Amino acid sequence: MKEIIEVKLKTRKADFITCKTDLLAAGLFSDAKGLDKLNAELDQKLGGAIERLIKLGDFKGKEGTTAIVYGNDSIGAKRILLVGLGEKKKATLDTVRNAAANAAKKAVEIKAETLSLALHRAFDGKCDLAATGRVMAEGTYLGSYRYDEFVTQRENGRLGSLGVEIIDSDAGKIKKIDKGLQCGGIIGRAQSYARTLANRPANVINPEKLAAEAKRIAKAVKGLTCTVFDEKQMAEKGMGGILAVGSGSKSPPRFIVLQYNGAGKSKPTIALVGKAITFDSGGISIKPASKMDEMKLDKSGGIAVLGTMRAVAELKLPVNVIGIIPSAENLPSGTSYRPGDIISTFSGKTVEILNTDAEGRMILCDGIAYAVKQKCDTIIDIATLTGACKVALGSYMAGLMGSDEKLIKQIQKAAEESGEKVWPLPSGDEYAEEMKSKIADLKNTGSRWGGACTAAAFLRQFAGETKWAHLDIAGMDMFERATEYLAEGSSGFGVRLLTTYLMNIAR
Repeated sequence: MKEIIEVKLKTRKADFITCKTDLLAAGLFSDAKGLDKLNAELDQKLGGAIERLIKLGDFKGKEGTTAIVYGNDSIGAKRILLVGLGEKKKATLDTVRNAAANAAKKAVEIKAETLSLALHRAFDGKCDLAATGRVMAEGTYLGSYRYDEFVTQRENGRLGSLGVEIIDSDAGKIKKIDKGLQCGGIIGRAQSYARTLANRPANVINPEKLAAEAKRIAKAVKGLTCTVFDEKQMAEKGMGGILAVGSGSKSPPRFIVLQYNGAGKSKPTIALVGKAITFDSGGISIKPASKMDEMKLDKSGGIAVLGTMRAVAELKLPVNVIGIIPSAENLPSGTSYRPGDIISTFSGKTVEILNTDAEGRMILCDGIAYAVKQKCDTIIDIATLTGACKVALGSYMAGLMGSDEKLIKQIQKAAEESGEKVWPLPSGDEYAEEMKSKIADLKNTGSRWGGACTAAAFLRQFAGETKWAHLDIAGMDMFERATEYLAEGSSGFGVRLLTTYLMNIAR
């Protein structure tokens, strides 16, 4: 298998005009009155080429657009990439992140070996330089990423690496940018790692192999430890939810626990619980054949937790975090769990199975109950849980539900900062009432309506009095087609969001 493209990231004190690079990226706002200082200097050296391009209407600065102007003997760059930033009054850190992603994607497409970013110059102090450095690093990883490790032959294939630098002639600015760049590089690498794992198909990664990967990461990253429970150990503990879901597959389920103690035993512990169904056929309640191949991405919540744990340990954050990843493969067979079965879960609660395709909540309930038993102070679960959430919010935001208003607001703040958007939905008693069974404590599906809310209300029963939040990332786990910023496939959604939340807690 081919390695995913390597990004070599750094800052450098350099003059914009004389900087030698394959591609120099500079930003332009659509509502700017004339060129800013950097672009005006470049335009002068290029004999008015940028102004001519704008006057012809070939580049208007609209967000998501780019244009290339070729260099000459008067400048060091072989090409100038003009990156549209949209309206300046609407600009945010996400604008910077997307612009960097756009530039990195273009650099890979034209096979540039080096990319120099001067995007921060257009913002002229509008954004904090450290934060700008962080999001440019994140954007660079987002835009340069390609999942092509199984492509053995391709005409005009991509380069194996991309050297990216953020440049400025002011050493003081470079120092501030570099501080954020180091952080953003760790987060960007963790997200790319998560995208690769999520993109891998079920014949390459199953629960056992995911558990082995978690152990490998724990050995490779200082501060992480990993414990894995196999099916026998889960049976001894009474983890009936995950065992039921995995009962139809030859690949047995695994319960993965990653631990990072960066704040000492006296400090609170946060649990991240991620759904990792390595392939979801729906089980006996089988899904339609159309797009079932995408169900390899039903492990995205668990992978986001794994990526976040890696980032937290590499950042050496002063927090205590447990990453809990229940993993199974949901397939139909003679040994599968069935509609009508009653399952005893780790918490002791019993669940009547009405639909085997509502399997995510059956593994998460054991994960959440395990976090409670570990006396975690806060629990956040993340999962591609319901199609109903995608119906409600589309592919624009994840659903956010929970039992603690302060926790909800903390996650919303992290969402705003990370660019991974969320929207609050209810999960109160009226939804929980729908999940009561007449022959067991609970049933695993509610009525046709409000499916994201009833699913969250089901999970809430296992959190007890512990502060709890639920992220339904159905619709956010993948890019169905390539955009100006990103390649199609797994998005790695949740890594930036959860890492940013933990960074804020650490502060």
